[in-house]
Amino acid sequence: MKELTEIHIGESIVGLKDNLVKSAILPKSSSELERDVNILGNVVVEGAVYARNLIIDSGPAEFNGAVYAHNELHIKNDAEETVFFKKAVASSGSVVSLLFKPNSRCVYGSDINASSVKLRNCFVAGSIFANEIQLENSVVLGGCFASKKLSLHNVIAGTFNAPEVGAGAVNYLLYPTAFSVEPPAVLPGTEFYNITLADLGALFKNESEKQNSGKIRLDLEADSLRTVLVDGNDTKMLLHSYSVAGRILVGDLLDLQNFENHFLIVSAALGSQILKTYSLQKSDGSKSDDLTVPAIAAFFFRILDGTVQIKNLSGSIPFDELRRKYL
Repeated sequence: MKELTEIHIGESIVGLKDNLVKSAILPKSSSELERDVNILGNVVVEGAVYARNLIIDSGPAEFNGAVYAHNELHIKNDAEETVFFKKAVASSGSVVSLLFKPNSRCVYGSDINASSVKLRNCFVAGSIFANEIQLENSVVLGGCFASKKLSLHNVIAGTFNAPEVGAGAVNYLLYPTAFSVEPPAVLPGTEFYNITLADLGALFKNESEKQNSGKIRLDLEADSLRTVLVDGNDTKMLLHSYSVAGRILVGDLLDLQNFENHFLIVSAALGSQILKTYSLQKSDGSKSDDLTVPAIAAFFFRILDGTVQIKNLSGSIPFDELRRKYL
């Protein structure tokens, strides 16, 4: 790999292949504000990046600083290998990563903020903020916050909040509640599961899940609560919330800290800021795989494709256990 310590290119486009860029790629004159950056593969950029358009033909590519694309950040659909953004990504236009090859994946280690976000086969350790969000076969550990429209198709998300929500296939929520203004429009056969009470730590360690843990089927009609919010100016806002909290008694009997789910989420969200690599301790005293962003991303994708199966939360609780808890 050829090392570039500084970028001094005045043309309208910067093309990088087999390069290690030790500096930031930032405009130094008004003319360079219109410069595009094209990543052709096997590139590491250690500094921040500003481009009119950031086009990635193929991986592997790694961006260690924040990235801003004024018009568009676009990873080509047939890009191969992994593209890794370790810090925040933003665009006043769109962020598009619709990857379809089996060995291709994009990992966003922090938040994404853009007008339009379209992702397929992507992992986001933070949240997504956009006018319109389209997700397919992707994982977002934070929230999906769309000011106009949100589409989910085979997605794991922390939570979501959008005026309009469309969904298909099987989707999972990491946190107890999600929100929309209009009732969701879902395709026939669509399923939602809440995995707040799933023992993800045990599954990550390849161990048996704890008792009274598991996924909960979320019925977007039966588990919906219609709420009218009123602010100090008497402005009213209608909101639908979707939560299984109203029919979970077993949650009070669990110590969620023992699930170690928070270690997975926090380790991924703080991946670029943690100076030491951690792991989980197994019941036999050995250690799990390191809690790195790529390892956590691979684990959640195994849940998405069904390789890792989360058991259903049992609907029965022994009476003696209830008596010990409440009497």
